Amino acid sequence: MTAQLLNRDVAIAVTTNAKTLRLNEVTRPLVTHAMRDAAIKTTPQNAIVANTGKFTGRSPSDKYIVEDQTTQDTVWWDNTNRMDSAKFDLLLADMLDYAAGKSIFQQQLFAGADPAVRYSVDVFTENAWHALFIRNLLIRPAEADLKGFEANVTMVHMPNFEADPARHGTKTTTCIALDLTRNIILICGTAYAGEMKKSVFSLFNYHAPDADILPMHCSANLAANGDTTLFFGLSGTGKTTLSTEPGRALVGDDEHGWSPTGVFNLEGGCYAKAANLTEKGEPEIFEAARQFGSVLENVVLDPKTGEPDYADLSATENTRIAYPLTAIPNRVEEGVAPAPRNVVLLTADAFGVLPPIARLNVEQVIYYFLSGYTAKVAGTERGVTEPQATFSACFGAPFMARHPAEYGKLLAKRLSEGDTNCWLLNTGWTGGAYGTGHRMPLSTTRRLLDSALAGELNEGEFRRDPHFDFEVPLHVEGVEDKILNPVETWSDAGAYDAQADRLLQLFEDNFQKLGPAAGALTSVRATRTKAA
Repeated sequence: MTAQLLNRDVAIAVTTNAKTLRLNEVTRPLVTHAMRDAAIKTTPQNAIVANTGKFTGRSPSDKYIVEDQTTQDTVWWDNTNRMDSAKFDLLLADMLDYAAGKSIFQQQLFAGADPAVRYSVDVFTENAWHALFIRNLLIRPAEADLKGFEANVTMVHMPNFEADPARHGTKTTTCIALDLTRNIILICGTAYAGEMKKSVFSLFNYHAPDADILPMHCSANLAANGDTTLFFGLSGTGKTTLSTEPGRALVGDDEHGWSPTGVFNLEGGCYAKAANLTEKGEPEIFEAARQFGSVLENVVLDPKTGEPDYADLSATENTRIAYPLTAIPNRVEEGVAPAPRNVVLLTADAFGVLPPIARLNVEQVIYYFLSGYTAKVAGTERGVTEPQATFSACFGAPFMARHPAEYGKLLAKRLSEGDTNCWLLNTGWTGGAYGTGHRMPLSTTRRLLDSALAGELNEGEFRRDPHFDFEVPLHVEGVEDKILNPVETWSDAGAYDAQADRLLQLFEDNFQKLGPAAGALTSVRATRTKAA
């Protein structure tokens, strides 16, 4: 009751003092309001094109969680900044004063497709395009659900307001602050819209375990036979591309919960990467970007045609498209699905040593889930071609408010409740590391994935990988056998072994940082299993 009262007070303060309040405006009027801003551009189809200015991505070092009696022993403080309640209240008061006398857009939305566990979210923002963005991304209630709508989460989003480090205890003028006891989110000093959706996800990640729900940074789709597949992966590994498949219905592309009764989407839209998007490569996403009211972030328009030039990354490589799930023809309308038949952990291994697909046992899944590995290629402006390992616990560390071990325990529990096949799918390099080898062909990845999801791989023979100890298929129809054994794609087997050993050590060094709580969940360690 206290949290609801406090949320209601915040809403009353904004709505009472606003010059004008535009409540739950739908797409067309929001597009009209957005177009009145000279900084906003539009495509020929009237998709909104917004430039986020100084910030073209998240600001993780400016994220704060209020430390209080509830959170002091439950938050993973190694992963976020602390803010005391007094500083938070001062920032809240100053933001409410700033909002007074302004035109404010209010959106009442749901987070969580399962009505039993969903959040009612009140969003207040000063910009029409941000209101449109969050309306695209969260779940839009039916008219009947808006009657008597009572928010249990309130977001105050004022990107043009700047925090005062001396007054508010922040590091910079940008601040993303969450009070997880009162369920209030404050965002200021950044126009990057991704902060809005990820703040809701962070709040969900904190509360979900208490409800026996595993929060997941993953995409999900559903086959015609009722089989659900989850895709975990960091940016650039193919999570959105592989889950947006014409032959399978999309549940969601980014954020989900796994409860004892099944999987549900937290959102009602998609936030897809736009870099180098093509109609041939990703037709559904390409078409969704052409929908009236889609929001394109930092996408450059062709000066002659006015069409998006997705190959122009002069503003940022992190160009994005936000659109409602209704833009995807083949989708799960309700946003819920049965417990997964398959769990796929995606990685883009730029070291070139992981096989293109491997079958994992439960302990291996926990190890690789807690590791959250991919590899990024270094910048080439000075000829640097060395891959860089990236580890992000649970494939979404910046959004995990609790220690990764808590999510690992929940994943182990969920897997023990059903019959789930688990796979590691490498969409990265083969034939050598980045700079020597080449990227795994998407056609090969799709063939391997289709074979796994259809159950074909489980009927075949496997070998035990001598480095990583997981099972790798010996043969997959339509795929060259040697691709399945990466050492055979290298010209120098000794160089392959050295590179594999190097990656193993990086895995283990990272896992040690997670501490004994993570180590207690699995006996798997990334140590070479064959004699040196």
